[in-house]
Amino acid sequence: MMLGEASSSADYWKRCGDEALAKNIKGVVMMGAHWDATWDAIEVATTPNPGKSPVAYVHPDKYVNYKLQPDLETGKRCVRMLKQAGFNARANEKFEWIHDTYLILIRMFPNGCPPTTIVSMNARFDPHFHMRVGSTLRPLRDEGYLLIGSGGAVHNLYRNHWAPMLKHRDNFAQEVPPDAWALEFRQSVEDVFAANRGPRLRRAVTRLMKHPQFRDAHATDDHFMAACFVAGAAGDWEDEKEGAGVLGAETWELTNMCNSQFTVGSWHAGNQGTVVSWTSSIEGTRS
Repeated sequence: MMLGEASSSADYWKRCGDEALAKNIKGVVMMGAHWDATWDAIEVATTPNPGKSPVAYVHPDKYVNYKLQPDLETGKRCVRMLKQAGFNARANEKFEWIHDTYLILIRMFPNGCPPTTIVSMNARFDPHFHMRVGSTLRPLRDEGYLLIGSGGAVHNLYRNHWAPMLKHRDNFAQEVPPDAWALEFRQSVEDVFAANRGPRLRRAVTRLMKHPQFRDAHATDDHFMAACFVAGAAGDWEDEKEGAGVLGAETWELTNMCNSQFTVGSWHAGNQGTVVSWTSSIEGTRS
């Protein structure tokens, strides 16, 4: 829906992509919100020619001809890094990419997909586990990789208003204001990213799962794990010298679903480092 339509968030992703290309990034490492490995595993996509999972309410013309570029060598390296850190990590050579990753790449890099590595979630949805995944892959930022987490600040499909979408294909219709629980949790997410950096960011993001409105905002935990991944990737002691997270754009859809785009970090001299992002919720960068 939002990923397939023109919006302020899509415009923001394009600006982030343009900036990343100007910094000559080596590639992109992403965690989405729809792929999780079972038991205690974490998987990394190493499919040479991945297909694309279809997207509801988005015309195939908007994505079917976009050529994906999986970064197989970096994928294998991520598996090694995760194993060395104690994770039960493995490559997945049959994974088809999902809209939470490839639609963002299309918006950021419309003229061609950069070398990209997709990392799964774990189905137990432990926030500290996913934070450690981000922390483990954090060194890639200093080599010029862009790290992106794709999830949702407020994402409860059960509490959305679907009538305008089903009747008129209008996901941006806002016939009434968002409910109070959605506004409250959305504000807490912004406060966390705007007021914390370094290890405090890691603690604050993982603690959001204890927020009184968390279960209203997230009926399932999957769309929040990428935020924990981002916090791990941008929450080292070294990151305390960085500025606060920046809310670059925000788009509401289906009345109660909030998609906030945060950039964490900055580009440094020499073009080393990258962005860290939680799209549909948070995005980030550092160099």
